[in-house]
Amino acid sequence: MRRIWIPLLLVAGCAQLPPPPGDAEAKRFESVPGKSVIYVARQLVASDAGSTLLLDERTSITTFRGTYYRWEVEAGTHRITGFGAGGENVTLNTAPGKIYFLQHTVMTHLSNSSPILSTLREVDDQTGRNLVSRATLLR
Repeated sequence: MRRIWIPLLLVAGCAQLPPPPGDAEAKRFESVPGKSVIYVARQLVASDAGSTLLLDERTSITTFRGTYYRWEVEAGTHRITGFGAGGENVTLNTAPGKIYFLQHTVMTHLSNSSPILSTLREVDDQTGRNLVSRATLLR
C-alpha cells in the first residue's frame, strides 16, 4: 500500500499553483484607448534576487526572475529607472493605444548574491510577448 501512496504524494506535490488574478487578462496584450501600455519582463535566466524599478520617479515595482508587470500610463515621455546598484534606465516616448516591452535582466555574484549586472532595454513586440508569455504577473 505504501508503494501507491508515495508516488501519489510526489505527483501531488508537483502541482502548479494557479496564475495570479489578472495574469490571463494581461497576457491578451490589449491596448487601452487613449493610454499607453508598458510591460516590464524579467528573464527566466536572471538571478533570483529582487530588483526595484521606478516609473517616472513615482511608482515602484520589484521584479524577480520570471515575473512581469504591466503599467497603463498616459501617453507621453516616461522614464523607467533602476533603483540601487544597477542604475539602468530607459526613456520611452509613448503614443496612445500603443504597447511597449522592456526586458529586465539581473545577474548576481554566485557567492554573495550581490548584483554584478543589471540591464533594462526596449525589445520588439515578438520578443516582448514571448518574455511575458513565459512569466508570471507580479502581484
